[in-house]
Amino acid sequence: MSRSRKHRVTGEEAWEQAFRAVDHAPLLAALGVEIRPDLLRLALTHRSFANEHGTLPNNERLEFVGDAVLGLSVAYELFERFPAKPESELSPMRSRVVSRYALADVAREIGLGTHVIVGQGEELTGGRDKGSILADTTEALLGAIYHQHGFAATREVVLRLFAGKIEESVNSHDWKTELQERVAELGGQSPAYVSTSEGPENEKVFTADAVIEGESRGTGRGQNKKTAEQNAAREAFFFLKDHPEAIALGRKGQ
Repeated sequence: MSRSRKHRVTGEEAWEQAFRAVDHAPLLAALGVEIRPDLLRLALTHRSFANEHGTLPNNERLEFVGDAVLGLSVAYELFERFPAKPESELSPMRSRVVSRYALADVAREIGLGTHVIVGQGEELTGGRDKGSILADTTEALLGAIYHQHGFAATREVVLRLFAGKIEESVNSHDWKTELQERVAELGGQSPAYVSTSEGPENEKVFTADAVIEGESRGTGRGQNKKTAEQNAAREAFFFLKDHPEAIALGRKGQ
């Protein structure tokens, strides 16, 4: 008499079980965009899980795409904000925003660790909170969003999730104080700031001009007045670095 054999779980079945064991609705809500279940599952799958279950795919190809989309989104945002800033200044700012540390911070803010599909080895060694795994998975998610929705939608997600990191990169110095000290050294009066805003209440964009001796010497934008003024002060600081004579000329013209 033959005995029925116990069903052996395949790699594909184990993969689907691991994916369905977690409610991914909170993650999708944090991202602000829908992702097809099969694509989301792939984006969340670390190679440790794939390697432990035969020949399953992992998220590294999506990570490759997401890295490129993230870099371009941040680069273009900085390019738009600072039309007079050279590449030598924009590049390190972008690097700070897209660093693995920044990516891991964003991942923790949206609770990504709970959703990552890792192998038993990583599970036992705290892989869900490892900065490298969180950073790579964040990029993979961006790659998945790009694959399904295209660049515009992905850029919108990037700018929302990384808004704080972008502001931190921009405001790494107190440019208003530095500008005031530089103007004083050149014998000028303290800079004044003129700010305007546009857009709906919850999505306002502020623009500020740093006015020195009656002339705007720097313009900046930001999600709040303080950031816009800091950006304007930074532009004005580097303008005076190249044109210190502007202070004397401005005073003569008054």
